[in-house]
Amino acid sequence: MTDAWTAPRAIMPEPAPLTMPVQRFDGPPPPHDAPEPRAGVNLAPDDILTRRLLLVLLTGLLATAASASVKEALLSDGFNLLDGLLLLLFFPLFAWISFGFVTAAIGFILLISGAHPGITPAPRGAAPLTARTAVLVPVHNEDVEAVFDRIARMATMIDRAGAAERFAFFVLSDSSEAAEAEERAAWARLAPWLKVPLYYRRRTENIGRKPGNVAEWVRNYGAAYDFMLMLDADSLMGGDTMVGMAQIMEQRPSIALLQTVPMIIGATTFFQRWMQFASRFYGPISTAGLVWWSGSESTFWGHNALIRIRAFAESCGLPDLPGRPPFGGTIMSHDMVEAALLRRRGWRLHMLMVEDSFEEFPPTLIDQAVRDRRWAQGNTQHLKLLGSSGFHWISRLQLFIGALAYLMSPAWLILIATSIAQSLSDDAATVRAVTSTQVLVVTLILLFGPKLLSIIWAMADRNRRASYGGARGILASVALDVPLSILTAPVIALTQTIDLINIVRGKPSGWNPQSRVRDGLAAADAMPRYYWHLGVGVVLLGVSFLNPMLGAWLSPVTLGLLLAPWLAMQTAKVRPGERLAKKGVFAVPGSEVAEPARPLAMV
Repeated sequence: MTDAWTAPRAIMPEPAPLTMPVQRFDGPPPPHDAPEPRAGVNLAPDDILTRRLLLVLLTGLLATAASASVKEALLSDGFNLLDGLLLLLFFPLFAWISFGFVTAAIGFILLISGAHPGITPAPRGAAPLTARTAVLVPVHNEDVEAVFDRIARMATMIDRAGAAERFAFFVLSDSSEAAEAEERAAWARLAPWLKVPLYYRRRTENIGRKPGNVAEWVRNYGAAYDFMLMLDADSLMGGDTMVGMAQIMEQRPSIALLQTVPMIIGATTFFQRWMQFASRFYGPISTAGLVWWSGSESTFWGHNALIRIRAFAESCGLPDLPGRPPFGGTIMSHDMVEAALLRRRGWRLHMLMVEDSFEEFPPTLIDQAVRDRRWAQGNTQHLKLLGSSGFHWISRLQLFIGALAYLMSPAWLILIATSIAQSLSDDAATVRAVTSTQVLVVTLILLFGPKLLSIIWAMADRNRRASYGGARGILASVALDVPLSILTAPVIALTQTIDLINIVRGKPSGWNPQSRVRDGLAAADAMPRYYWHLGVGVVLLGVSFLNPMLGAWLSPVTLGLLLAPWLAMQTAKVRPGERLAKKGVFAVPGSEVAEPARPLAMV
């Protein structure tokens, strides 16, 4: 055998420059220059507008019905400014959870009936693949061995799918100089033994973070490839899926992006196992509903997606936003903006439901919050882009929904504070409004209805039921998930609210490597993160003594905030998760990439 150190492949191929102009969000929109779908190929359902109108109508009806009882109680003894604020908060909050419920309910109806949300089988094997695909793996001070192990597995599966000569992997490093030697050594050991070419380069200047990293590659090497498969450092995909996606893109030239829905793998801590179960068990019906109304205006989540390079280059050169960070400067949540820019030029964007697209998840509640902080800043930046020239209305809606995901947290807390203020002013009507049986029932249905529908969906099929640990395992998992979800919801909401306050104060999020492996949290690490949570919990505990009825209503919030450090520490451990796994709790279908995967499906 040839020694890998003396005869590695070229560290990078010959340059193949491609122009990638910086886009504008104002002025006349660029022309629609994407090709139209080929004759006989229907890329979007004919009734897509009807679907979206139905979604909006049902969401509005549920939110109106839920708010009506609150309004009647508030008006029973007059109407004041705080009453108006409560109503102003109730409707959008109920609309938010109604939107999620309706999406999940539609997805459930589709899946339980055996139908698919506008999905048709991918044309696998109809013609040999001729397009060239670059698999981009941006890294930033990651676990080098784990990253290159995943690359080796994916490259091997691509080779077994018979497409090794049509793919190439690029490790695009933004790591520190100290990490370069280890990354180069890993590349040099692996590259000679793969039939799929593997390249590596490290930038000395980390301009523009990940989108800048990708844009630099596109401008220097993009012309040599037709498609790029965007991965994260923790991504893993099946070979047949990657080849099948390239076949779809090659045969349907009006598509610019195929986004898969990654599932969580590699769970070790209790928190990761819980999140893995929740996403795998509750996710399918919501995803089916999302695919149903997204049509050819899907969005981009930044990874585990195939992109047409020339469409991306001509559409997605990102400018810096005017002003200083956190609202100005580099666009943080670049993916949804890039999706909007692609659709602005007429390109089709679709979401795929596949079984072998994976990612990892932060190991603790605190690590998730650190990642969430970056997303909060990026998604609130999108509010400045809602009026951008030429954006499709669905793209604007997706950007707005992304921002609302974080704005809803302070809205819930303001609602609680307003209710407390009203109750302390001896406003009996307010207490009746926010603690009525009708409001409670509607809230429980909207919040936990999707979970119940997921249980029915999982139980309806013998193999699916068995893959989640059988009926006993499913019920035990849900019985543990529900109280944990109730307790951690206020913790996450207050954390997001604090993050938004810091963003408004001008404190940008950093760009630190993600923590992917952990076993336990020390109290010294957890307590400083939750001083505010404990303080607010103590205040709510005092309220419960002053108004027992309102206190009982708020008891899950109070208890969750008071237990925040304990929840973070207990769920960060590995051993409790392992014990539960042995009992079939939080069981999920096999999370390893299997081959061949179930046939690809496309909107």
